[in-house]
Amino acid sequence: MRIAIASDIYYPMTNGVAVFARNLARGLARAGHEVMVISPSFNGKFHIDTDEETGIKTAYLTSLRFPFYPDQINEVPEKKDFLGIPMPCLTYRYGIWWSVNPYSEIKKVLSEFKPDVIHLQTAETIALAVMRYVKKYNVPLVSTGHAYPDNITDQLAILKPKLIKKASNAMIRAYMASFLKHSEYATMPTEMAIGDLIPKNRKHFKATVEALSNGIDLSEFYPKRPNIEVLKKYNLDNKSQKILYIGRVDPEKSIDLVLKAFKELLGLSGVPAKKLELVIVGDGIDLANLKVLANELGIEKQTKFLGRVMPPELIEIYRAGKMFVTASETETQGIVLIEAAAVGLPLVAVDAGAVSELCQDGKNGELCQPRDVNGIARAMAKILLDTELAKNYKLGSIEIAKRHDLKRTIARFEEIYEQAIILKNSEEP
Repeated sequence: MRIAIASDIYYPMTNGVAVFARNLARGLARAGHEVMVISPSFNGKFHIDTDEETGIKTAYLTSLRFPFYPDQINEVPEKKDFLGIPMPCLTYRYGIWWSVNPYSEIKKVLSEFKPDVIHLQTAETIALAVMRYVKKYNVPLVSTGHAYPDNITDQLAILKPKLIKKASNAMIRAYMASFLKHSEYATMPTEMAIGDLIPKNRKHFKATVEALSNGIDLSEFYPKRPNIEVLKKYNLDNKSQKILYIGRVDPEKSIDLVLKAFKELLGLSGVPAKKLELVIVGDGIDLANLKVLANELGIEKQTKFLGRVMPPELIEIYRAGKMFVTASETETQGIVLIEAAAVGLPLVAVDAGAVSELCQDGKNGELCQPRDVNGIARAMAKILLDTELAKNYKLGSIEIAKRHDLKRTIARFEEIYEQAIILKNSEEP
């Protein structure tokens, strides 16, 4: 099949949507399909690149960089607000480049590529152009929803009042659902995400909606002793027990609670405080604030901020961990949780969003109440002090991760694309 993947967020950006879109493209190419990716250009100019290894063509659309934003892709902005509104913060989360006139370029690219099906990943400017294209040229459309309304509204102070936030979430939810319901087939990564975004009464919802894991490549993420040279490169003590957080370093991830819980952990009875390191991997607008907080808490010497680390070195950091901890309440799935589980890490997380589908309390980790710093600290201590429990959680994580193999995701999407084509053909007069 000829498959076009359209996304307003794509590699080399590093959030969940970008990672999934790239994994999907590469997986489909390895399965023998022709793949075209459509995304904003990070130099502003329209161009088409072809990956020599996979054969994937990427059409980068003419785009503009968001004002007040640094030139580097994903670089943390120095100016965090404009007229009191943290728009660069929001843009950092959802993409810093916006297509200028995507329809004409999409029309040109797709008319030449002639896709059998288009797979839409986002609901921004490219999505609007894609919806227009599929309607005009009768091309089958598959859509995947990744976002969670709170991910957006939590970023904007003007939307914080309860009633305003509730109304804003409702509008965002309706807007996102509109892209899904006009597809031949729609997916979301978890049942929770479906329940949150899709109305229970689907009378006017054309698309079949299915929970389908984003998946990861288990041929890359698996248990193994870490590469010592990689640890040395990032100044990590090979003899320490490392508690990991990996992901975007943004306020919505509540990493401040992880730091506070680590501080409490060091003071708990029986905990080998001197042998512990908290390792924060990732970049984001909250990085500077968290470094200040670590100093204020007196844990700066045992807290390592590594910044952005890309595979394959990232995988070695995972393998060096004792456990993975997150306090995020806004995950529609959480690719980092799957990656951590795949290398055999016990998980400590909060019971919110879709996290419980990956961190199963008593099987591969500990679920805590949201914002419960003491609960998170005690959960970490429980794993540290009970060797047998940690071994059982490791086995549980590996078992759960097997359900999220990218190969299974790719195979199911191949079936979905075929179904979408059949459905679209059946609509024709």
